[in-house]
Amino acid sequence: MFIISLLLFLGGFALFGLAFNIDVLQGLVFAAGIIAVCLAMALPMHFSKTSR
Repeated sequence: MFIISLLLFLGGFALFGLAFNIDVLQGLVFAAGIIAVCLAMALPMHFSKTSR
C-alpha cells in the first residue's frame, strides 16, 4: 500500500507541474493531480489494519 500511495502522491505532483506547461486541458490535468494526491492520502487510511 505504501508503494501505491507514494506513486499516486508523486504522480499527483507531477500532474500539478504538467498542468502549467501544457496548452490545452490545464484545469482537467490539475484536477487529476488533486484527485491523485487525495487518493494517495485516503487509501492508507481506508485500508489500515488497525481499528479504534
